[in-house]
Amino acid sequence: MPASDLGRELKIGIDVGGTNTDAVVLDRSETIVARAKRPTTSDVRTGIGQALSAVLGALGEREREVGRIMLGTTHATNALLQRRGLGRVAVIRLGAPAGTAVAPLTTWPADLAETVSAGSVMVGGGHFVDGWPIAPLDRDAIRRFLASVADRADAVAVTGIFSPAAGDQEQEVAALVHDELGAGVAVSMSHEIGSLGLLERENATVLNAALYRVAGEVTQALDAVLAERGLDVAAFFAQNDGTLMALDYASRYPVLTIGSGPANSIRGAAFLSGVDDAIVIDVGGTSTDLGVLVRGFPRESSFATVIGGVRTNFRMPDILSVAVGGGTIVGGTPDDPAVGPVSVGFRITSESLAFGGDTPTLTDAAVLADRVALGTPHKSPAQVRTLLRSALDAADGIIADAVDQMSLGRKDRPVVAVGGGAFLVPDRLAGGAKVLRPDHADVANAVGAAIALVSGRWETLAPAGDGRRKAIEDAGEKAVRRAVQAGADPDAVQVIEITETPLSYLHEPAVRINVKAAGPLGWL
Repeated sequence: MPASDLGRELKIGIDVGGTNTDAVVLDRSETIVARAKRPTTSDVRTGIGQALSAVLGALGEREREVGRIMLGTTHATNALLQRRGLGRVAVIRLGAPAGTAVAPLTTWPADLAETVSAGSVMVGGGHFVDGWPIAPLDRDAIRRFLASVADRADAVAVTGIFSPAAGDQEQEVAALVHDELGAGVAVSMSHEIGSLGLLERENATVLNAALYRVAGEVTQALDAVLAERGLDVAAFFAQNDGTLMALDYASRYPVLTIGSGPANSIRGAAFLSGVDDAIVIDVGGTSTDLGVLVRGFPRESSFATVIGGVRTNFRMPDILSVAVGGGTIVGGTPDDPAVGPVSVGFRITSESLAFGGDTPTLTDAAVLADRVALGTPHKSPAQVRTLLRSALDAADGIIADAVDQMSLGRKDRPVVAVGGGAFLVPDRLAGGAKVLRPDHADVANAVGAAIALVSGRWETLAPAGDGRRKAIEDAGEKAVRRAVQAGADPDAVQVIEITETPLSYLHEPAVRINVKAAGPLGWL
């Protein structure tokens, strides 16, 4: 039976977090019919396999009804933070003589640049803001550079000045790469990755190229798990904006998966709580992530995103992280408690007081305050109990301050508490915000992956006058096309967001147009 058969009534969402790997099964009515939470393992395959086996075992004979699997993971983020499994990238900038003041990767942390760079070159090319070429493309210089890095480059990253306005030179360079190095060498083109801003867009493009190997590892792990179970399903990856992309699309744009964890949490919180505008608090074992729901989707950050010490400009959810989690270690004194940032993490079931250990944590403080029933009652000295109460008050204050910061002055939004440590969120917060605690909140990330739509984006520049409307229409068509390429139903995908930003530094009035389209999976 093909994966697109309408008889497949079930879909699975999986989220691989730093402490746990969660999996949920939803039917066609979006009802949760099975769920599991398993410890995350050092290798991706084992953790995914254990969580998947658990929910499939709960399904019994209904396993054959599974038609789709959606995966969200922090694997790409961890690879960058740990400098692990990254490919070596040959970096080509099209911008000489205009854009040579700052060399590629100059602003990167030295250890990451050394790990990733296979060499770089700045050659003639690039465009003005209106799409007119700055200089002819220096094909000979590109060929000489490619020959010099042929034995050490795993991938190539190409960035041209103002290429979002005209990507033809980058596409020509991609063809040259395949001619010189072979069709199997992956090429990351900046006009497909980032927005305006040369260095940030170049950084995102190089990161994307460096992550091709990591993306392949995750894809192969998922394929192996599915093969072991004999499942013929359609598989998708969650991306930064809370929507899905097909596996082959994720393999081409792995950098777009970096923010998938928080985005899934926010989308899952919206689904489980039934609200479209809210502040979401996702409490894990080590930290708490706060985001904002706007019309059912994560509010995006208006600032540049720094990942692993590298400044980029691709779109990410607006997330605030604080060092408060279920495994956060409590120290200090009752008068001056120290909350975090160190956490026992997945060792909480052996090291915390509630589970027979000797390390006081915020979970122990919550157990003492009757916010949650976990483990066994611990008989701590009076001073320790006083310390735990003071630490919980301090944690409440940290969470309240974070909510206030994310609210941007709006006090009417409810707060949705999700995650395995959601019991740390107090019932009442400063300002009177209502706290919602939906069922299945501890697997909200996996739910967010399971319910995600498929999206596509397009960004361009346009004159502010007569050509503006036509430019918006063209951008909308390209955003829809990208969504369809990523797996959306061509008959159901639609434009859901149009953003226009006036550009005041040009000779003639112009606007930057960003369009987002989204729709359900193509075979629904």
